Amino acid sequence: MVLFFSDMHFGRGERADERAKEAALLDCLKAHADAVEHLYLVGDVFDGYIEYDHLVPKGFVRFQAFLAQWTDRGIPVTYLLGNHDPWHRDYFPQELGVRLVSEDCTVVHDDCRLHLTHGDAQASTHSLFSWVRPLMRSARAMRLYRSVLPADLGLGLAHRVSHLLHEEAPDPSVIEGLRAYARDYLRQEGEDIVVMGHSHVPAFHQWSEGVYVNTGNWYEERTFARLENGRMVLSRWNGTRTIDIEAAEV
Repeated sequence: MVLFFSDMHFGRGERADERAKEAALLDCLKAHADAVEHLYLVGDVFDGYIEYDHLVPKGFVRFQAFLAQWTDRGIPVTYLLGNHDPWHRDYFPQELGVRLVSEDCTVVHDDCRLHLTHGDAQASTHSLFSWVRPLMRSARAMRLYRSVLPADLGLGLAHRVSHLLHEEAPDPSVIEGLRAYARDYLRQEGEDIVVMGHSHVPAFHQWSEGVYVNTGNWYEERTFARLENGRMVLSRWNGTRTIDIEAAEV
C-alpha cells in the first residue's frame, strides 16, 4: 500500500486544534502501518516553514518522530515541497530519513506510473505568483532571508504572509486548473495516475487517459489517497477508520 497526504498546514491554527490535527494523522498512519510500503507527503505539510542553519521550527515532534520510526524500519517517506513550506534544508533528510523533492516526481508502484506534484505551479489564485514562486524557490533568496532576518522574526513574518495568502474558500478556477492540467499530462505523457494537492478540495476523476486524484486537505477534511493492489482510492479518516470515497482499478 502506498499512502498520499497533503495540506496539513501544521502551525496555522490554535494549539489545541493543531494537536488534534496531528493526533488524528498519527492515528490514521498507525492504522495502515502494517501494510504501507511508501508514504508521500504532497506539499504544505507546514504553514510557513523556514529552516535555519542550526534551528528548525518547534512543534509537531510526535509527527516527526513517527516519520523517523518509519524510515528506521525501512519504509520510504518522500516529501514534495509546497508553496507554504519550500524552505527546508537538510534536517528532514539527515535526522528523519525523509527524501525532499522540490518540484515534482514520477514514480512506479504496483506497475503503475504516477506523476506527483503539489499543484501550486500548475494553478494559483494570486496574480503575482508567477514571479513570487521563483523567488521563494531561489537559493540566493533563501540565504539572504535567513541572513537578514533572525529566526523569530523570519518565522513570524513567514507565518504572517502564509495567513494572508491562505484562501478561506476554495477557488473554482484552481480546482478546474488542476483537473485540466492532470488530464493534459495523462494524455501527453502516458502516465497512469496524477496525484496533487493545493486546491484543498478532494477530487477523483477517471478518464480513458488515466486517473487524477487530489488529496484535498487534512486540516479540515481528513482526506487522503492510497494505492493498493493496483487500485487507486480517495479516502477519508473518520476518527477511527478509513472510509473509501471513490476508487478505480488502474
